[in-house]
Amino acid sequence: MRPNYNYGDEVRLIRNVRNDGTYPGMDIGKPLVACGSTGHVQSVGTYLQDYIIYGVHFLESDILVGCREEELISIDDKWVPSKYEFRDKVRSLISLGINGEIIVDKGTPGEIEKVLRDMPGGVQYHVRFPGRSLQVPETALEDPADY
Repeated sequence: MRPNYNYGDEVRLIRNVRNDGTYPGMDIGKPLVACGSTGHVQSVGTYLQDYIIYGVHFLESDILVGCREEELISIDDKWVPSKYEFRDKVRSLISLGINGEIIVDKGTPGEIEKVLRDMPGGVQYHVRFPGRSLQVPETALEDPADY
């Protein structure tokens, strides 16, 4: 098990990080650092001798957070920002169908399950709607508050 990043490396967070109970003075589940934020590795360690954990200092928010390797990419790696992230609530802007059959009506609420940043037509998402998950382009979704 070798770390991909070293002390001083600049990295980008590819998932929103919330307090899992290890950050003092803040409620569990509260957002700590937003997806897309950049920071510098301050330390490299392990958790249960199975997971590499990086202490990353995020300058914008002046916060030091432990991040798993799969939550980070190098600052030099391609990054495509997205409007929504994992677990965000959304609504369909249009009716969605498969083979001409309407599966999801316009305005149906859903939840983001996965962000697909490398799709040819732009960002797409796996969205869980009641009873079914669909792959949906960003342009077909809106914030629930906008509905």
